[in-house]
Amino acid sequence: MHNKNVAKIPQQAFDWYDEYAHGDIDRRTFLSRLASLSVVGLTLGTLTQALTPNYALAEQVSFNDPDITAQYHEFLSPHGHGKGRGYLVTPKQLDKKLPAVLVVHENRGLNPYIEDVARRLAKQGYIAFAPDALFPVGGYPGNDDEGRALQRELERSKIEQDFIAGAGFLKNHELANGKLGVVGFCFGGYISNYLAAAVPELIHAAVPFYGTPASDELVKHVKAPILLQFAEQDKRVNDTWPQYKSVLEANKVKFQAFTYPGTQHGFHNDSTSRYDAAAAELAWERTLHFFASHLVG
Repeated sequence: MHNKNVAKIPQQAFDWYDEYAHGDIDRRTFLSRLASLSVVGLTLGTLTQALTPNYALAEQVSFNDPDITAQYHEFLSPHGHGKGRGYLVTPKQLDKKLPAVLVVHENRGLNPYIEDVARRLAKQGYIAFAPDALFPVGGYPGNDDEGRALQRELERSKIEQDFIAGAGFLKNHELANGKLGVVGFCFGGYISNYLAAAVPELIHAAVPFYGTPASDELVKHVKAPILLQFAEQDKRVNDTWPQYKSVLEANKVKFQAFTYPGTQHGFHNDSTSRYDAAAAELAWERTLHFFASHLVG
């Protein structure tokens, strides 16, 4: 199994991977730091393989699942890159309009893990849509290193506008009933917080996984209930929470926040050794309950 050596990996290696994944260090620096570790039974190759994604492990719901229909759809984004594209997944049996959930990827484009999250939501009776921020540059390139580099080259404000346009496309979709939630991971956690603040009229519920808040001038506009999911070993994100919490409390926003003991940033992503099965399952159960409470009925 991809994460069989996770218990042997020191925290320092996870911290370095987080720096690398977020563009603070380059791949050469990341690998040279890993090479400096003396870990019994783990070579540099084993460490690198354990810390980088294996997307074959992330498929919980097949794209051929008989209960869903999955396809790609384009949408207009006049204030962003002009046009966007995303992965739309719907339940196959549609006897009424359904609530919808926007699914937002990490900082590397629409990878197979995020597509699977969209399928998981469709299996639960939601219209799920996962836009690809990399569509303007050809889409997710098939590996995270290239995807991360491509996303870093794009203008952040235009990406934000593309996700606003994607949210509008989904909320107004002919199969959707107008109730819209958003769930996102890492960069997608930020976008979840951003959408709740930038377009509060669109969002009925937001679930950011280990995401930073919107800017100070925007965060005060949040109105929708928020479920915030944090990893314990994630200082970069967690340091932003106290101030964000004070703003939410001051504005009487309904929120719940959970920190999962011993987990790493990215613990829900079942394609890497940062995955924590128990925490991911609990966080997902809470996510589904939260959406059911605020989007259904």
